[in-house]
Amino acid sequence: MRVKEILRTATQAWSPAAQHPARLALGTAAQQLDASFNTSSALEIFEVDFADTSLDMKLRGTLPTSNRFHSLIWVAFDPEGSSGRLIGGSESGSVTVFSPDAILGVGEDAVIGQSHKHTGPVRALDYNRFQSNLVASGASDSEIYIWDLNNFSNPMTPGTKAQPAEDVSVVAWNSQVQHILASANPSGKAIVWDLRKNEPIIKISDHSNRMHCSGMLWHPDVATQLVLASEDDRLPVIQMWDLRFATSPLKVLESHTRGILSISWSQADPELLLSSGKDNRILCWNPNTGEVIYELPTANQWCFDVQWCPRNPALLSAASFDGRISVYSVMGGRLQHSDPFGTGQTLPPLQVPQPSVETTIVPPLKKPPKWVRRPVGASFAFGGKLVTFENPSVAPQQQPIARQVQVSQVTTETEFLQRSAELQAALQSGSFTSFCHDKIRSAPSDAEQDIWRFLTVNFEDEARVKFLRLLGFSKDELQRKVSDQTTLRCESLHACFTVSDVESSNQRAEESGGAADGLSGRESPADFFSQLPKKEKDRAPFQIPVSSDTDGLISQALLVGNFEGAVDLCLNDGRYAEAILLSISGGEELLKKTQQHYLQRQTNSLISSVVTQNWRDIVQSCELDNWKEALAALLTYANPEEFAPLCDTLGSRLQAGGTEKRCLQACLCFICSGNIERLVECWTSQRDCSSPLALEDLVEKVMVLRKSIERLRNGEVCVQSSALTERLVQYSSILASQGSLTSALRYLPDCPDQVHTLIHIYICVPASGSLGAPVVPPSSPPGPMMPAPPAPGFLSPTSLPGGPVPLFPVAAPGGAYLPLGAGYPQGGPGAPGAKSFSGAGVPPPPTGTCRRLEEPLNTLPENYTPPAPITAPVMGFPAEAPVPQDRIQVPPGAPQEPSKQSLQQLPAEHVGQKEIPAEHMILKTTFSSLVQRCQLAAADPQTKRKLDDASKRLESLYDKLRDQALSPSILGGLHEISRCVSARNYQQGLEVHTQVVSSSNFSEISAFMPVLKVLMTIANKLAV
Repeated sequence: MRVKEILRTATQAWSPAAQHPARLALGTAAQQLDASFNTSSALEIFEVDFADTSLDMKLRGTLPTSNRFHSLIWVAFDPEGSSGRLIGGSESGSVTVFSPDAILGVGEDAVIGQSHKHTGPVRALDYNRFQSNLVASGASDSEIYIWDLNNFSNPMTPGTKAQPAEDVSVVAWNSQVQHILASANPSGKAIVWDLRKNEPIIKISDHSNRMHCSGMLWHPDVATQLVLASEDDRLPVIQMWDLRFATSPLKVLESHTRGILSISWSQADPELLLSSGKDNRILCWNPNTGEVIYELPTANQWCFDVQWCPRNPALLSAASFDGRISVYSVMGGRLQHSDPFGTGQTLPPLQVPQPSVETTIVPPLKKPPKWVRRPVGASFAFGGKLVTFENPSVAPQQQPIARQVQVSQVTTETEFLQRSAELQAALQSGSFTSFCHDKIRSAPSDAEQDIWRFLTVNFEDEARVKFLRLLGFSKDELQRKVSDQTTLRCESLHACFTVSDVESSNQRAEESGGAADGLSGRESPADFFSQLPKKEKDRAPFQIPVSSDTDGLISQALLVGNFEGAVDLCLNDGRYAEAILLSISGGEELLKKTQQHYLQRQTNSLISSVVTQNWRDIVQSCELDNWKEALAALLTYANPEEFAPLCDTLGSRLQAGGTEKRCLQACLCFICSGNIERLVECWTSQRDCSSPLALEDLVEKVMVLRKSIERLRNGEVCVQSSALTERLVQYSSILASQGSLTSALRYLPDCPDQVHTLIHIYICVPASGSLGAPVVPPSSPPGPMMPAPPAPGFLSPTSLPGGPVPLFPVAAPGGAYLPLGAGYPQGGPGAPGAKSFSGAGVPPPPTGTCRRLEEPLNTLPENYTPPAPITAPVMGFPAEAPVPQDRIQVPPGAPQEPSKQSLQQLPAEHVGQKEIPAEHMILKTTFSSLVQRCQLAAADPQTKRKLDDASKRLESLYDKLRDQALSPSILGGLHEISRCVSARNYQQGLEVHTQVVSSSNFSEISAFMPVLKVLMTIANKLAV
């Protein structure tokens, strides 16, 4: 592609590679005239400024000269930090040395040295790459001189003149050996000189005698190879010679139809050789293969000189006989055509439409040049893979060796993977108790140990009793303390009774005349029996008060059966025990009223809660320091329907405390209630789970708690939690980045927002050891499913690990769940099918159960051939797809057999539909997902109709992708639009859309590009 241009008829020379910015020196060409027959000459230096988008080059300096130039070189000779030296060979036979710094500046003499040693025009110049002070020049009469810029007045010759004497058209220093110089004559002969011996060492000539040599170059890397270009129209070839086999050319490059005027070999890439010919073509060759790898778009003019830019290897300059110096880039781009009059000026406005400026896309080289190719490279790929490569240097004549790409697994989180593997082993084997015990032993703190102890209890029988023990309330221990206290009290009372009995007996003995006499003869044995206590019937009579005091009124109320009045009198007199005893006889309502009156006067709320069964009051009103007592009361008394909400209420109060200690206590409450969502929220509120190990701590607790609840329910447990979904996606991403893709799929939640993550993992899971091979989606969606639970935030009471199973037995719940909404994957939890989304109007999916987390992915037999990846959009059938039998709507009483036949008579080509190429599958995934998101967010019927129509019209795009009927430019624009849609940058996507439409054939894109614009406009409006 042409990047710069200037109107000059001149020879050219690029500044050395070390100079910045790149400059181009132009000397007025000899033996050429422009249309004005101007005979003046000058040496000009232009700066190539790519910040300026125009084709013009900036003139930085000019120097009038007395002679025009046949040849011009810019030497990297830098004695005092200068810009080098410009050396020109003129038509008068002079060789002149110029200072570029003086030309760029003012007030200095730009001519450093000049010699008229040659007798004819100096057509050949070259400098030594190893000693830049050495310059070779060639002129007529076989004259060749070697000049030393440090002593310019005394040149030397490489040897005796060649005979017969003829013009020297080109001289060239060897690129690998500093004392080797070559010269060539128009007759086609080339001579190689050894300057140490001052004699020619080999001569090369073509036996056809039709080689009219216009150029000669040494191979940049191989010291024994050179190329010769022929200007003869009868033999327009480039011959590649190897001095080791100098009898005939090693290779002949034939593609020009007329003679070759100039050649240039890239020093940055030996596989790039430029040639320009009389056939108005500039070709770029690969000399190793002999093929043309690039052709520059040039005008219909001969280019007599082409040169690579040393500073920027992608640039080259071409001087043509029409008076233009053009700078091209071999990396491609856009080429704008100027107006047909060639003036570049805007024409006056006419009354007819003006045509738009035509733009031609110029492709780059067929293969990347050497300066773009990396010698080594490394890149991290999905799944923790490290892809590395290296390009070992190979000699040009050596057979190319196979390049190897190494794919290795990089693991940076070793401890994380080890703990994840232990968790996965526990989930698969079911050995949760031993897993919890290991966690207790390795827990870094007492709080961590308490959490794992609580989780362990969930897998044991009598969970409530063991929860109480962990809280410090053991029934057996309490019974022992009560028994000891009771025994001590009884022994104390017994001792008191024994002492008083002895004293009483002694007193009676003294009164009877001495205890020692016993039963003397003065008393009869019958007296003993007469002193025994009297029977109840012989007890003294008691009095029933009927006075007007409290006792009397109570008696009167009891006599007439007024228990309520008697209880009121007892309560007013503070006789609560009598009031409660009387209320028992007065009925349940009176007893309840009496209890309430009594409890209102008590300060112990625990007694009140136990009697009234009002546990919400205790969890809402108790001191937070008494959280253990409150939780113990719930474990002892609360029924299943109240247990989970009450535990969550207590946990919420503790979490609101804001400290880490309170949050850990709240986590214990959420473990007892089985509320996984609240456990995740509480745990992450005080702990940073961004690191892999911290996230592993959370996932271990969540998975173990989930399995304990499933054990109690004898069924699957599904949790709908955005916080848990986010953490599981993060956990799956870390697993995938460490190469554990299978485990990542098990934990990945089935959430519509994570569809791109799921597809990405599906595509990148290795199949048969190959990286990036697609795999068949499993029959059930991987990872924990997320249907809506009966009550958001809570599990069913019968599923609670702390539920009173022995005290309140309940029936095991069923495994069915409510039907999911339109935003959930097709088929509901547990239903087989592809990972997809639904459109509008889809019938409710069937219910099912969730797949267990530790369930392995579907294992396929060895001889199984996987089908094509499922790429159909998303929940719901396409308009042309067959409808299931039970979904067909027929009139009442009409037979359904014809519908069955119609299903069997579908076109065969629909079944065998082509697949969309893998590199373009992301287009269908992105646009279908965008349609689905818009359908979920759209509220008005008109927008929904537009979206339905867009979904249908996008099929034309997918068909073109299947048929590969789109041009690369359109495909590139579609992929750019897809990236903008994925980034939610719809404004940028619309701008790219406009560019694609304006630069493409509308008939090729009219079926789908308008609907893409409508779709992005709706998405931008809905902010989806």
